[in-house]
Amino acid sequence: MNDSLTLPGQDWPQLQPGWVWLCGAGPGDPGLLTLHAVNALRQADVVIYDALVQEAILDWAPQAVHEYAGKRGGKPSAKQRDISLRLVDLARQGKKVLRLKGGDPFVFGRGGEEAQTLVQHGVPIRIIPGISAGIGGLAYAGIPVTHRDVNQSVTFVTGHDQSGNATGSLDWPAIARGSQVIVIYMGMKHIARITSELVAAGRPSSEPVAIVTTATTAEQRVLETTLGTCVEDVAMAGLEPPAIICVGRSVLMRQVLDWQGMAAGEAPRDVDPLGRGRPAESA
Repeated sequence: MNDSLTLPGQDWPQLQPGWVWLCGAGPGDPGLLTLHAVNALRQADVVIYDALVQEAILDWAPQAVHEYAGKRGGKPSAKQRDISLRLVDLARQGKKVLRLKGGDPFVFGRGGEEAQTLVQHGVPIRIIPGISAGIGGLAYAGIPVTHRDVNQSVTFVTGHDQSGNATGSLDWPAIARGSQVIVIYMGMKHIARITSELVAAGRPSSEPVAIVTTATTAEQRVLETTLGTCVEDVAMAGLEPPAIICVGRSVLMRQVLDWQGMAAGEAPRDVDPLGRGRPAESA
């Protein structure tokens, strides 16, 4: 940790005793923390953190007690209500409480549920947004979720419901018809059903798919595949959650925008991902 780091330039908000700040830690890379997140980490008495929060991020709060409250599909996890009530209890003890969540707390992160519970119990809160994995994680893979030559719409969906089952509330035919690019959180467990639903709804089996696991960390892996071969390719690659799945032509942009590969000395693929011919160079 850089003990000499200060936050110049303005009067930064103070985390007061009895308050809970719900903060997004970003998709993994500690460098993607916001300055408000760093400010919160350096003030907290207690940090309640999720499974996807990197240990290096907790190093910014050496003065705080660190409590793990991670929830991972298929593994023993704290119940959501217990986590929310623990936040209430700590606030009532007069602690300066930081609830640190991977990505953005309001994007499939249960942050809204926790905030509701806190407000219902009279606990004052502050929300600190974070970079969501569905945007930042794909950017680290060289995939822009929007590109004006590719798509004018993007839909973010979750791959399972509260019970961990494939969500039955999503209208897959409408999503397949209405969104040029689909970004799926927590979809690995039900990837076979999701891909079959999209193909049945009319998406071509040849449509590009990218799966990014452990996004923005040193363990990040990226699989480029198609809707038709996705399930088999995932099994062969041995990919495991956490993962972001991207469906649509924007995946093709990775062929020229894989900036991490270029940083490692790999040459960009000599292709035009959109198949329209290369633009003329500017004079």
